[in-house]
Parts: sequence; structure tokens; C-alpha cells
Amino acid sequence: MRINNFLTKSILFGLITFTFLGATERFKEELFKAMKYRNIGPFRGGRSAAVTGVPGDKFLAYFGGTGGGVWNTKNGGQTWENISDGYYGGSIGAVTVSEWDPNVIYVGGGEVTVRGNVSHGNGVWKSTDAGKTWKFKGLKDSHRIPRIRIHPRNPELVYVAALGHLSGPNDERGVYRSKDGGENWEKVLFINDEVGACDLILDPNNPRIIYASTWRIKRTPYSLESGGQGSGLWKSTDGGDTWEDITKSKGLPEGMVGIIGVAISPLNSDRVWALIESKKGGLFRSDDGGETWKKTSSDNNLRQRAWYYTRIYADTENEDILYVLNVQFWRSKDGGKTFNSIRTPHGDHHDLWIDPMDSKHLIIADDGGGQVSFDAGTTWSTYHNQPTAQFYRADVDNQFPYRVYAGQQDNSTVSIASRTTGGGITERDYYSVGGGESAHVAPHPDDPSIVYAGSYSGFLTRYNHVTGERRNITVYPDNPMGHGVKDMKYRFQWNFPIEFDPHDANTLYVGSQHLHKSTDEGESWELISPDLTTNTLSMQDESGGPITKDDTGVEYYCTIFVITPSPQEKGVIWIGTDDGKVHITKNGGKSWTDITPNNMPKWGMVNSIDQSPHNPGTAYMAVTRYKLDDFKPYLFKTDNYGKSWKLISRGIPEDAFTRVIREDPMKKGLLYAGTETGMYVSFDDGKNWQSFQLNLPIVPVTDLVVKENDLVVATQGRSFWILDDLTPLHQLTNKVAGSTSHMYKPRDTYRLPGGGGWGGPSPTWGANPPNGVMAFYYLKEALGKDDEFKLEFMESDGDVIKTFSNKKDKKNPSPVAETKEGMNRFVWNMRYPDAKKVPNAVMWGGRHIGPKAVPGEYKVKMTLNGKSQTQSFNILKDPRINTTQSDFQDQFDLLMDIRNRTTEINEKILTIRSIKDQINTLTGLMKESGFKDENVTKAGQELVKSLSTIEERLIQVKSKSRQDPLNYPIRLDNKIAALVGVVSSVDARPTAQSYDVLEDLVEQAQVHYKKLNKVLTDDLYKFNNMVSEAAVPAVMIIPSEMSIEK
Repeated sequence: MRINNFLTKSILFGLITFTFLGATERFKEELFKAMKYRNIGPFRGGRSAAVTGVPGDKFLAYFGGTGGGVWNTKNGGQTWENISDGYYGGSIGAVTVSEWDPNVIYVGGGEVTVRGNVSHGNGVWKSTDAGKTWKFKGLKDSHRIPRIRIHPRNPELVYVAALGHLSGPNDERGVYRSKDGGENWEKVLFINDEVGACDLILDPNNPRIIYASTWRIKRTPYSLESGGQGSGLWKSTDGGDTWEDITKSKGLPEGMVGIIGVAISPLNSDRVWALIESKKGGLFRSDDGGETWKKTSSDNNLRQRAWYYTRIYADTENEDILYVLNVQFWRSKDGGKTFNSIRTPHGDHHDLWIDPMDSKHLIIADDGGGQVSFDAGTTWSTYHNQPTAQFYRADVDNQFPYRVYAGQQDNSTVSIASRTTGGGITERDYYSVGGGESAHVAPHPDDPSIVYAGSYSGFLTRYNHVTGERRNITVYPDNPMGHGVKDMKYRFQWNFPIEFDPHDANTLYVGSQHLHKSTDEGESWELISPDLTTNTLSMQDESGGPITKDDTGVEYYCTIFVITPSPQEKGVIWIGTDDGKVHITKNGGKSWTDITPNNMPKWGMVNSIDQSPHNPGTAYMAVTRYKLDDFKPYLFKTDNYGKSWKLISRGIPEDAFTRVIREDPMKKGLLYAGTETGMYVSFDDGKNWQSFQLNLPIVPVTDLVVKENDLVVATQGRSFWILDDLTPLHQLTNKVAGSTSHMYKPRDTYRLPGGGGWGGPSPTWGANPPNGVMAFYYLKEALGKDDEFKLEFMESDGDVIKTFSNKKDKKNPSPVAETKEGMNRFVWNMRYPDAKKVPNAVMWGGRHIGPKAVPGEYKVKMTLNGKSQTQSFNILKDPRINTTQSDFQDQFDLLMDIRNRTTEINEKILTIRSIKDQINTLTGLMKESGFKDENVTKAGQELVKSLSTIEERLIQVKSKSRQDPLNYPIRLDNKIAALVGVVSSVDARPTAQSYDVLEDLVEQAQVHYKKLNKVLTDDLYKFNNMVSEAAVPAVMIIPSEMSIEK
């Protein structure tokens, strides 16, 4: 069967066109395109199931994140860079580099580690320039590609193992082959529409020989099934033209099999290993190319939780060495009989690459991302440099600046700063807050040091950040591990909700199939609802099977999934379940009403309910069915407490299922939605949606929080992002959209330290917001070179502080205001003009920056070709400090005095140097031209000497490099400028001694200024008269420059 790539693209385009048919963009993106998301981290890697390298290149490695796209390192894992952004992203199942031409890379979307929060991929992508650019190569509906293998001497001949849809049947699965680099695909091994290909390997000595494993795997919201008819092991000896089922070869286990991992020794093609999920499974080895097999190990450490692992790899330099990936990383040195574990930075391992030219060079993928070893696993690079964390939810606290909270899959909970006063958001700025990887996290509304966090099994903790105490306050601490949910009194989902009552900070709610309430910090719990789910018993059996059971709580079903207490009306609580039920109480749980929409899709998971901040009867709801093989977005709205609902998904693509919807607290009808592929916005209360991706990478969005006019975004694979300043969206109107230019009103901005760090932000830090006032402005067309544009930041009375234009000025290197088509952004750092500088002066702690504006009202004026628009804004003080307005003014006044004194002394120095240069030039020309006047020459030398004596008291002339001041003491210019750092170290009234030191330094400087004035008024006057009386020519002829006839 051949699949033409052009046809695939045509169908894809047609689907997208159909999806958006009739959707209307309320406002074009040009009106808000300069708004930017920033990644705050944490830089603590999330799961990876795909790694690769380049033979012989120890420092180049690649990994695919299970939500974060493709990354590479060029320094052995010290730092990583995303190379798929701008083309594709999301879940990656395979990354393969051609050994023949390492510029050729194939990537397969969709991970094989099919957890409850699994994401699907979107087919095959190819690069021919080592990842700089990419092209789509089809197989979009394969959803999961665990393996891609390239012919070792022909990068155009490529094989793909496609697992297919996880929760339903589809045809695009099995083993595919392309002979033209992915332009066309042949399906060369296909079992049926419920069985896909899981593992695939080419014999490195004879690539016509191929082994593949097929796997029947299905996940629903309430079950996971691994194994059954169609699962097996296959071999081809003709490059995939024909296949032999070798599942029942002599020595392999009889009966049902599940997932199978396979490996070939590159040193001995007859030696093949297979790790098989089966009741009598284990590790098997063949020494005759798969004809017969012998079990070498039944160790459960190698095959526990088979569906999540079952990967094996043969060493490239020793045919007796074999690696097996599981919770631990295992190595055998005796052909698979015994194993020893190897320490790694993170647990749960999913892929391995062994350098064919150096078997000590390893790259591993695990639940912490990708890591590199150069010594066979003795040491590894870190995973604390990858912003690929996966989060289920997001919450924020009420401190300033606010912190962001969530449970990171495969790691711990995290509380991370939204901004810092340093150069970025580092490892020091986040910490765990109890609970576990799957947690909802609820910081106390009045005391952010107290945090409640959950995890699977109903585990719930109260964490005190001051003492470090983590108290277990689980509602019903009956450990359910390994049991089906039907055995449990309370059904707590893997990601069960935890919410505070917005009207009473002492009331906490959590959800099982019931709503539980505590008013004593978890000391006791009250049941305030009946079972609010469908309580479908057939969906509450044990999970896993038919071979291996797997009950962790992920598949616990018929549970409350969303709790939304109304912030407007006490006692009103909205409840959504994972099996498609919606309820409301208006009396604190005394009675409940079923308000499930009539058009609710069956078994839809209610992922979020957002109570409108503008109308107590209005709510918005996001429902997903992706675990039922339905990827449509289901967004609902009610205006009457759920008596009726309407779908409001128009404009979101048909395959972008949507987990969360939020309404802007400041703008009624302004909605945000997070989908499997990114962000969307609606300006008309959900009637129409449009992309709101901006610079956000393609990634599943799992939750959104609007906080202080910021949009906090939780992702499943790219950590947290924040879109700073939503106020331009609040200001959009038809008038603005129809204008030729518009100046948006800047939001009120806090005066805080913090920025990009010395020398720029680290590649392993989260980003702080711009340190200054963000001014947004819209231009219908890009400006030409003849257009005049300027931005003026002014005091409230109109006095101009600073002016910026769209033209570069070498003499005044101020930031240039961009004037591109559409929205532009300019950040004013709140500072007044700097002091005048002496070029190339070496300073020790001296600063020339102007002072920051004091808190208060200011204005910005945009002038375009003579027409102006003005907006006002406020600069606010840090609410954590007690500094008064008078203190700020005193600090500003002193800093202005220091700045002016710095300018004064530097102007003296520049004047001295100018005069010296002129004198030296004059006497030099006299000498070279032959014009002799000893009196003028001597007087010039004396004058230069006098000026130099004064100059050397004002500035250290010997310092030429950064640390020269340690050898040559600093002078008055540096001492005065150094007071800037002292007085501005914090926002506070200057110390008395700061005034004293400035006064003392100015007095010292005045002594030299007087000497300088005397030299300028007396000595320079006399010198000029002497030059005039000597009739020194204004233009002198230098003999060496005369034209001489030969």
C-alpha cells in the first residue's frame, strides 16, 4: 500500500479549511502581536522517550520530549536548545540521525510511553541541514511513532514503526517503508486496525534483515490493556518486502504476549535478544538469527510494568554486553544472564543510544529528559537544564510577586517565583511543597507559606514552608495501591481536585466521588455531597491486563475532576466529573442539582469549569474525550447556572481538544482557551476563536490562570509560561482596529530590581519580565525612512524625561523604537538620562546611569509625522517595603545630584583632554612643518603638564583594563560615580553618610576645578596670545606630504 505525501497534505489542508469555515477573527493578530510569553521554568526535565547521537561526535546529542519537541546539545549535555520550534512540537516518539549523512534527521511524533497524560504526535518530520529547517513527511494519523530506522548507507531508505491511535482503531499503523526520503510510504507490515508496531531494528551488518515487534495496546479513561491477539515478533530478510512471524519460535513463551523489545548485536548478527511481556515472559536470546531461543532471565526488575518500559540495547563493542531499561538502568556482561544496575540522574528509563565508535559514550532518555555519559554510565550530565516539565494544573498565591504552583509529572510538586530581583529564575527560586507528581496544589489564600497538595491514591499533605513540616491529612488513608477502584470506599482520581472556598480561607474542598470539606486544616473531613458521578460499576474494575495488571490510580474512574466554588456567591459550588456529569449547589452542599448539558458528549471528562467574574450565573466549561479517540474541542457556556448550555468551540481546529477555558476578570467576554496544540482567544464571548499562540511553542496547554493582568500557562512538556500584561487586549475596539496608529495605555508598573543578568540571562534560567514600563503601540503600516517617529516619556506636568526615535544615532546610542507593521513594544527602564561619560574610562563600582523615576503618575507621547497621542500611567512602589514618597524623592534628588556631579567632573576631564589634544596637535604640526618657535613649543608643553596634573587628580589615567584599579587607585570621578550603587542599592531614603561622602568628594573636586579655572583663564589665555603673536600659520604644509617631481 502506497501513501502519496501530496494527498496526505491535501487532506490535512482540507480538514483545516473545513474546521475554520465560518470562523471570524474579531481582531487581527497584528493588533497584539508584540505581546510575548516568557518561559519561567523550572529547568527540570520532563519525560523523554527518544534519544540519538552522531557516531564519533561526543558533544552532539538529540532528545525528543514527550510534549516538548526536539532538542539538541553541542556541548555534551551542558545546555540544550530546541530545534523544532517554528515547525512542529508536542510529543516525540523517535529521533534518528543518518549514520551516512548526519545532516539528515527523521523525527516521529507521539511517545510510546502511553501514560494517562499521554499526547499523540503528528507524523514524520525530516531535516536535511541538521535540524535548522524541517519538512513534514506524512503519516499524520499514525499518532505514535516509537521507532524510525534509516538504512546505514542510504538516508533515503527509511522505516517507521507506527503504533497508531491509543484509544480506538485506525488504519495508519504498522511498519512503513519509504525509498525516497519520506515522499511516499509503503505499508509493509500490517496486522489490523487495533495493532501497531512498537519496536524495529535493522541488522547493522545486513540491513535487509529487519526485526519488528507488534503490540495490541489500548487505553480508555478507566482501563489500560497491553497485549493480546496480534502482538508478536516478526522478521524480514528482504528489506521488508515479506515478513515471517517468529513469535512462536522454539524457546519463546507460549500463549498470549504483549509488548516486545528486540536488539541485535552489531558484532554478531546471529545474536538477537527479545524482552517479552507474557505470563511466562522474560529476556530471551537467540544465537541463530531467531530460529531458536533460550530464556536467560526471568528477573521482574527487567520486565515490571512492561507497557511503560521493555526496551533493550546491544553494546557496540562487546557482544556479551546488553542494556535493559526499566525503573532502573540495567547492564549485563554475560549475555543477559545476570544484571547490575547503573546509577543515573533520574529513574524510569525509555531509550538509549550507544555510540558505534565508542561504547562508553551513552545517551539515555528517562522521566527526567536526556542525559549524556562518556564513561559507560559512571557519570552523567544533568537534567536540571531542560525546561520540559509536564504539569497537570496551575495555581498561584496572593503574595507579591506571586508564585506559581503545580505537580510536575515524574517529579515533585513545585512552587516557583513568577519573577525575581536577580538576573533570572534559577533553581534557588523553586522548591517542593508536599504532595506528589500528579498533584493539584492549593496555597492558602492568606498565608502562602501553608500549601495543600495531593497525589495519586488520595494522598494529601499540608506543607509549612517556614518549618518544612509536611503533614499527611489524606481524607481516608486506606492505601489503594494495586487495587481496582471498586474496592475503595472513596474514589480519588490520579489528579483529584483541591480548592479553597473564596469566601472562607479556613474551608478546603477535595473531591472523590463525593465532595469533602474541612474547616480545621485537614484534621477532620465532612462529606457534603452524595456520589455525583454516574457510578458505572463496569468502569471500576482493575486496570491493566490481560497479562500485567497496572493499578496506580490513573484509571480510577467515576470521580470528581473539577471543583469550582463561586467567587461571587457564598455557598455556590460547581462540580464536574471525569465521566461527564455536572452538578451545582447553591447552599454549600445541602442539596445538589444535576446540570449536565443535554449535548454533553457521552463520558466526556470535565477538565475545567470557570465561574465568570462578571456574572454569577455564567460559567464556562472545557470537556475532553481524547481517551475515547475523540479529539474535538468541547467548550460550553451557561448564563443561567447550568439550566442550559451552548457549545462555543467555533474556530478551534477539530483535532485540538481543549482542556481549559478562562474569562478575563477585567474584560467581560474576553476568553482564553488552552488546547492540545496551543493557545486560543475569543473577543466575543466564545462566538469565534482565533489563535493566540504568539511566541508560545507548539505544546499541550493544560491549565490557565489570570493573575494581576498576567496569563499564567501550564504546559505538558515546556514548563510554565507567563504572558505579561493583558491590558492591550482590554483596550481593543473597532476604533483601534480601524486606526492607522494607536498608542495603548501602559499598565501600572512596579518599580523593582531584576532583569536579564550580567552578560545576559543564563540558558538554564527562567526569564524575568522586562524591567521597565512596557509601551505598546500599533502602526497599520511599517514606517519608511522619511517618516518621523518618536516616543517621549514625560512627568505628569509634561516635562520630557527621555525621548526615543526609530532611527539609530551613533552619538546617542539609546534603544531604538521599532516601527514595524502591526503592534510594537518598547520598554522604558524608568530611568532619567545618564551622566556624561569619559570614553574608555575604567571604573571600579562606578555607575553613570540616571536615577529611576519615583513612584507616581507619568505620561508617554507617541508622535508620528507631527501627530501625537498621549497616554498616562503610574509607576508603583514595591508593596512589600515601607519606603515613603518623601523617602523616594530624597533618594531621587541625591541620585540626580550625584549624576550631575558625575557629568560635571567628566566634562572637566573631557575639556582638559580636548585642550591637550589641540596643543599637542599644534606643536606637532609646527615640528613636522619646520615652523620653529621655541617659546610657543615650551609654553605648550608647560600647559599640557599643568592640565595633566589636574586630570590625574580627577581620573586614574593609568587604568586600561578591568582590574587595573587594584594597582592604580581610583580617583574622584570614580568615587563620585560609585555613590550611585550605594544610594540606589535599595529603594530607601539615603543614609546620612552618603550625603557626607558626596559633600566631601565635591569639596575635593572643587579644589581642582579652581586650579583648572586658573589654568584656563590665565595660562591658556597667555598661550593663545603667544601663538597669535608668533603668527603660527592656520594651515601648515608638511614636507613629506608635498608632491615631488622626479
